[in-house]
Amino acid sequence: MVSRRVVIVGGVAGGASCAARLRRLDENAEIYVFERGGFVSFANCGLPYYIGGVISPRERLLVASPERFRDYFNVEVRVNHEVTRIDRENRLVEVRNRQTGARFTRPYDALVLSPGAKPIVPDVPGVDLPGVFTLRLLEDAERIYRWLQDRHVTRAVVVGAGYIGLEMVENLVNRNITVTVMEAAPQILPGFDPEMVVPIYDKLAAHDVRLLLGHPLQAIEADGSQLLVMAGGEKIDCGAVILSVGVRPDVTLAQDAGLEIGSLGGIRVNEHMQTSDPLIWAVGDAVEVKDLITGQPTWVPLAGPASRQARVAADNICGRPSRFPGVLGTALVRVFGVDIAKTGLTEKAAQRAGIPYQKSFTHSASHATYYPGAKPITIKLLFDPRDGRILGAQAVGGEGVDKRIDVISAMIQKGGTVYDLEEAELCYAPQVGSARDPVNIAGFVAGNILRGDVTPAHWDELDRFPEEQRPFILDVRTPGEFAARALPGAVNIPLGELRGRLHELPRDREIWVHCAGGQRSYYGARILTQKGFRARNLSGGYSTYRAYRRGTPRSNG
Repeated sequence: MVSRRVVIVGGVAGGASCAARLRRLDENAEIYVFERGGFVSFANCGLPYYIGGVISPRERLLVASPERFRDYFNVEVRVNHEVTRIDRENRLVEVRNRQTGARFTRPYDALVLSPGAKPIVPDVPGVDLPGVFTLRLLEDAERIYRWLQDRHVTRAVVVGAGYIGLEMVENLVNRNITVTVMEAAPQILPGFDPEMVVPIYDKLAAHDVRLLLGHPLQAIEADGSQLLVMAGGEKIDCGAVILSVGVRPDVTLAQDAGLEIGSLGGIRVNEHMQTSDPLIWAVGDAVEVKDLITGQPTWVPLAGPASRQARVAADNICGRPSRFPGVLGTALVRVFGVDIAKTGLTEKAAQRAGIPYQKSFTHSASHATYYPGAKPITIKLLFDPRDGRILGAQAVGGEGVDKRIDVISAMIQKGGTVYDLEEAELCYAPQVGSARDPVNIAGFVAGNILRGDVTPAHWDELDRFPEEQRPFILDVRTPGEFAARALPGAVNIPLGELRGRLHELPRDREIWVHCAGGQRSYYGARILTQKGFRARNLSGGYSTYRAYRRGTPRSNG
């Protein structure tokens, strides 16, 4: 006996996960999945790496086939079938077979929408020319792969420097293709703070990638067998163009059915993933959910949240009162061996939301420095200046960036503070960590600020002072470090000499102390404060200063 009829629109992380969960909860449900593409469940995050030859053969990207869903879960999956209309009054969906054109209806007791997101295509001439691609489906990846191979492409342009754009850059370079990146924003990875992305600039330059920031796409023209791409006064000829300027929620079906659409353009759902129609649920890249920090609606098109939302929707359809609390937008991208990740609010996001925050920068090694292969990790931590509640974090560096951001993300989800980071008990072996993990160190530095042990200063504050009112800048690095590279106007007194040279320092001016990474300057600031000086520690030291300066808008083209 059939307990309920469930129709799911769309597969991949949202729809496919929901179907599998439904069957595990209800063996008697009748479950249909209609996927307009040719594959119901594939690893879309792996598509750039298939194009670059890292993942081969293509079949490795296939997570589950319609046959597996039939055999394992007794779920009927129909690919190349598009749901074209929802009849809410009669609880029917209209379906079109995209290969034959045949149309039919299917009744439902519960309907789940997982249409995903669709690529944004700039409204400029030439985006429909052969050789111009977007990347969303496995079919898109196959078309790009074949074009590059059959045309022996040697030069390509990537429009957009977000996650997928940069992954495409790396994989095109892996194919020995010369790449130019055009980005309309003044920085790559616009979802991060500008000083945090600087190590990626170095990697792009090292691989001869031409970077054009502040260059919105203007037009693409055919030029014989090649393409001519125009942006910001530049004209670049190439054999292929990858449009990677972002995605937007695919809400056409929901909108036509009269479901509520949120302020950000996604389907509005409650914490149970129900839409404005209590018999229709929605999950994945098409929905708006709650930001766990601000409490406001947000839109985060990531596979992890989509999979968890699918589980929540299935639970509630089967009468289990599960809830989706919200998202932090925890994400990572790796570019030429450098990882950059974030969770929660960036400084830019905190400013937009009007949320008070304090920030700190720390530079730590990925594991014990006496063990070979340690790589630097820079962590930027945002926290509430009143109670130390963690608001967000970003990290960039080598191995271990993911682990540190994951720990901080878990802390935020439990309402954690910087004091919790201080006390976090984490794995330590010299190959993978340190007795004082980078997460602990980030907590120590933030805790020192909140306890009043040190008053931080930040490099962006320095630019706000007129020259005659600038604080006294004290560099406590070694003479060799100072001679190699120094801040204009800084005075060098090495930390080991500081106590004996206090008479050289002014007592009528605030002293901003810095070193390479912030640790020695913290020691120096503590000495000065306890000797009656007004001292502040420049957070992150000269390393952060260089990142701050180099994070300003620039191109390498």
